[in-house]
Amino acid sequence: MNPAILTAAHRSLAFGTKVKVTNRNNGRSVVVRINDRGPFIRGRVLDLSRAAAQNIGMVSSGTAKVCYQVIS
Repeated sequence: MNPAILTAAHRSLAFGTKVKVTNRNNGRSVVVRINDRGPFIRGRVLDLSRAAAQNIGMVSSGTAKVCYQVIS
Protein backbone atom coordinates (compact mmCIF):
# COMPACT_ATOMS: atom_id res chain seq x y z
CA MET A 1 0.00 0.00 0.00
CA ASN A 2 1.46 3.35 -1.06
CA PRO A 3 1.08 5.90 1.78
CA ALA A 4 1.08 8.84 -0.64
CA ILE A 5 -2.04 7.92 -2.64
CA LEU A 6 -5.72 7.67 -1.65
CA THR A 7 -6.11 3.94 -1.03
CA ALA A 8 -7.45 1.60 1.62
CA ALA A 9 -7.52 -2.03 2.70
CA HIS A 10 -10.73 -3.99 3.29
CA ARG A 11 -11.23 -7.69 4.04
CA SER A 12 -13.82 -8.50 1.36
CA LEU A 13 -14.52 -5.61 -1.04
CA ALA A 14 -13.17 -6.21 -4.54
CA PHE A 15 -9.89 -4.59 -5.49
CA GLY A 16 -10.55 -1.38 -7.40
CA THR A 17 -13.78 -0.59 -5.55
CA LYS A 18 -14.18 3.11 -4.77
CA VAL A 19 -15.38 3.94 -1.27
CA LYS A 20 -16.33 7.29 0.26
CA VAL A 21 -15.06 7.41 3.85
CA THR A 22 -16.36 10.07 6.26
CA ASN A 23 -14.85 10.87 9.65
CA ARG A 24 -17.81 10.96 12.06
CA ASN A 25 -16.02 13.37 14.42
CA ASN A 26 -15.48 16.21 11.94
CA GLY A 27 -17.56 15.37 8.84
CA ARG A 28 -14.59 15.38 6.46
CA SER A 29 -14.70 12.86 3.59
CA VAL A 30 -12.34 11.25 1.11
CA VAL A 31 -12.82 8.81 -1.78
CA VAL A 32 -10.37 5.91 -1.72
CA ARG A 33 -9.76 2.87 -3.91
CA ILE A 34 -9.48 -0.58 -2.29
CA ASN A 35 -6.11 -2.08 -3.20
CA ASP A 36 -5.17 -4.30 -0.26
CA ARG A 37 -6.57 -6.80 2.25
CA GLY A 38 -6.99 -6.04 5.93
CA PRO A 39 -7.25 -4.79 8.58
CA PHE A 40 -6.57 -7.83 10.69
CA ILE A 41 -7.36 -6.20 14.04
CA ARG A 42 -10.73 -7.02 15.60
CA GLY A 43 -13.26 -4.19 15.38
CA ARG A 44 -11.60 -2.40 12.47
CA VAL A 45 -13.19 -2.32 9.02
CA LEU A 46 -10.78 -0.24 6.90
CA ASP A 47 -7.09 0.61 6.90
CA LEU A 48 -6.53 3.96 5.18
CA SER A 49 -3.31 5.12 3.56
CA ARG A 50 -1.58 8.02 5.29
CA ALA A 51 -2.70 10.44 2.55
CA ALA A 52 -6.35 9.40 3.00
CA ALA A 53 -6.07 9.65 6.79
CA GLN A 54 -4.63 13.17 6.47
CA ASN A 55 -7.53 14.23 4.24
CA ILE A 56 -10.08 13.35 6.89
CA GLY A 57 -8.04 14.57 9.86
CA MET A 58 -7.21 11.35 11.66
CA VAL A 59 -3.42 11.06 11.41
CA SER A 60 -2.72 12.27 14.94
CA SER A 61 -5.29 9.97 16.55
CA GLY A 62 -4.39 6.93 14.42
CA THR A 63 -7.96 5.63 14.50
CA ALA A 64 -11.38 7.20 14.10
CA LYS A 65 -15.01 6.24 13.88
CA VAL A 66 -15.95 6.50 10.22
CA CYS A 67 -18.89 5.82 7.93
CA TYR A 68 -18.20 4.39 4.50
CA GLN A 69 -20.24 4.07 1.36
CA VAL A 70 -19.38 2.02 -1.72
CA ILE A 71 -19.44 4.27 -4.78
CA SER A 72 -18.45 1.82 -7.52
